[in-house]
Amino acid sequence: MAEGEKTRLVAWSRELREVHTRLRAALRVTREALEDGGAAEPATRELLLFCRGFCTALTRHHRGEDRTLFPAIAAAHPELGETLRRLEQDHSMIDYLLHGLRQAVDAAASPAELDHHLEGIAAIMESHFAYEERQLLTVLESLALDADPGEVLGPL
Repeated sequence: MAEGEKTRLVAWSRELREVHTRLRAALRVTREALEDGGAAEPATRELLLFCRGFCTALTRHHRGEDRTLFPAIAAAHPELGETLRRLEQDHSMIDYLLHGLRQAVDAAASPAELDHHLEGIAAIMESHFAYEERQLLTVLESLALDADPGEVLGPL
């Protein structure tokens, strides 16, 4: 295997870790914007943009995994079928929670209510990311997938 080819193969594990890091940071910035707005104030326009941006980024990340990454892993590693199903179930649960956050944002919910939504998302998201990294990083180091990382893991 040529050095450049090995670098591309290993890059998928690095790409996943980097995307997770950026999504964690996006959630942290969103929560900080909420704290800066004050508990009694209605949500500011800036906070609403952070919430919508975070929801969109996380949704696109999971859809890319479901559409491209997980089928490639399943083809190369059929023994990971149950792990991939569990990760897809997590995606569904997170999507449900994001929908609730979007509804709260659209209804101009209080910062306390928005924080409640973000807290639930943060808990599930962190558990999901940690599990995904434990289960898939080694596999991703050898996955031969010729695709754009932005399409596979979301354009973040």
